Amino acid sequence: MTQQEGRKHPQCEEVIIPAPWGHIAGRWYGNRADRPVLAIHGWLDNLGTFDRLIPLLPDYIGVLCIDLPGHGRSSRLPPGVPYNVYDYVFIIPRVMKEFGWSKVSLMGHSLGGVMSFMYAAMAPSTVDMIISLDVLLPRRIEDPSKLTKDIEGYLLEERRQADGTEHEPPSFTLSKLRQTLARNSNNSVPQHLADHMLHRQVAKSQMYPEKVFFSRDGRVKYYHIFDIENGLALEMARRIERKPYLVIKGSLSPFVGPRCDETMSILAQDNPNFEFYEVEGGKHHVHLHAAEECARYIVPFIRKHRPPRSSKL
Repeated sequence: MTQQEGRKHPQCEEVIIPAPWGHIAGRWYGNRADRPVLAIHGWLDNLGTFDRLIPLLPDYIGVLCIDLPGHGRSSRLPPGVPYNVYDYVFIIPRVMKEFGWSKVSLMGHSLGGVMSFMYAAMAPSTVDMIISLDVLLPRRIEDPSKLTKDIEGYLLEERRQADGTEHEPPSFTLSKLRQTLARNSNNSVPQHLADHMLHRQVAKSQMYPEKVFFSRDGRVKYYHIFDIENGLALEMARRIERKPYLVIKGSLSPFVGPRCDETMSILAQDNPNFEFYEVEGGKHHVHLHAAEECARYIVPFIRKHRPPRSSKL
């Protein structure tokens, strides 16, 4: 469908994980004999976000990338069931149960990183390491009117899907979607890398064959952000204790700001396995547009905490 559609890691396998509402789609890269790293993308993205990073990681360990419900090629949640961060967290133990893992290694960007933090605090004994890409805590919504607009937007999108008044979402040329993705991400996903995202979330228009539209569930644009206030964030960090925890921040991104300082201090306290790095010139999708720089920190972290054959299925 796009330039990236045919580009797959030479040792990649498509994965379908059954769920009560449909399925969770994924790709398992590399080694299938040992427990992989579970990689979770950010809001409105899909597993293509890791396309450039995966080939740079150690080849002895597999990576299972998934599309969250409503994103990429995973099933949408049923009508009337809204999307929220808290429910997304339960995708992690669902994947673990499917493959019989007693522990999980997490790598998350943005929403995926918040999910990793929340799950590690809920079930710390089941997590052996966390890699958090340009996130730690969810951004706080300062303007209450945004919540009102999100509710209205969600109900409008739900009604559009239910009554069929609009046959398909607005469609555009692929070139226009690349421009839109770059603009809406503040060029965090530049146009020349946009296809890594688009190849799993666009479909060809039936009304205008030369155009495509976003195939993800329009309702995910209005998902509910779980606001972790400071006291709760500190207690959650204490529950995570001295886990191997790597945080990588893009220097031009606001997502790991002063609000995270106390939480990071707790995670780092008496913890030789906590690491924090800032990528100069990096934006929110730092792992995509600066994959080589991120790999400089991720590779030794994985080799240290998931050495070869350290964890069998």
